[in-house]
Amino acid sequence: MPKYWFKQKSVGIGSTPNTWQGWLVTIAGAALIFAVVFEAKQISDIPTQRFVALSGVAAVVIAMSAIAWLKTEGGWRWRSGKED
Repeated sequence: MPKYWFKQKSVGIGSTPNTWQGWLVTIAGAALIFAVVFEAKQISDIPTQRFVALSGVAAVVIAMSAIAWLKTEGGWRWRSGKED
């Protein structure tokens, strides 16, 4: 099993998936975001609906970002596209 699931972006900050595990995390995260938003739509009270949707999406994004950060070879830093 590869140690790193994501590779550094060549421009900007962050990473992109480069193994099946990275793609699985990305697809699962997107599915969780859709599920959170769909379930939040079922709540009739608008302020509660917005709170559930925003907090749920934030939790998924933070978890996905943490996994990607931990599983990226070389870490995250700003890259200009030039050879570093």
